[in-house]
Amino acid sequence: MCYLIQYMVDTAALQAYSLFGGLSAEQIGLIRPLMGAAIFEAGEIIIAEGKPNDSIYFIIEGRVGVSRRGVAIVELPEGQTFGEMELLDVMPSVATVTAVVPVRVVTISNRCVRAVYSRDPKVFGIVMMNLARDLSRRLRRMDELACDAAKASDRSAESAG
Repeated sequence: MCYLIQYMVDTAALQAYSLFGGLSAEQIGLIRPLMGAAIFEAGEIIIAEGKPNDSIYFIIEGRVGVSRRGVAIVELPEGQTFGEMELLDVMPSVATVTAVVPVRVVTISNRCVRAVYSRDPKVFGIVMMNLARDLSRRLRRMDELACDAAKASDRSAESAG
């Protein structure tokens, strides 16, 4: 069961996440009060494939598994984020994210992002650039994995033939 909790993550902990790169402690202080927090038990689904999601999740403690169409893709440890795509896109979630062990997260919702924009467009711009960079890195990594899988498939076909 998900427990919504009220706790603050200190600024130094947030600065470790790439989304906050280039922001001062004062600028992060603008965002911190807008963040949500939750705890999920092991085995609990945090985001369900095909369902709406409007938040980025920051793993403060624990580990999550990401799967798509029932196929495990990756496990993410503390210090990682997930849910970024749905924050920018109005499409349903493309994967299921499940707590592997008890997980503590903080979140930034779409509403929070809009509030940051209205309070400080410069901070909003930095966060959006960081988000774009993070998604670009993930896309590059997925391209590498797809190429590696295609090469392995070609080698298997050649050796079988």
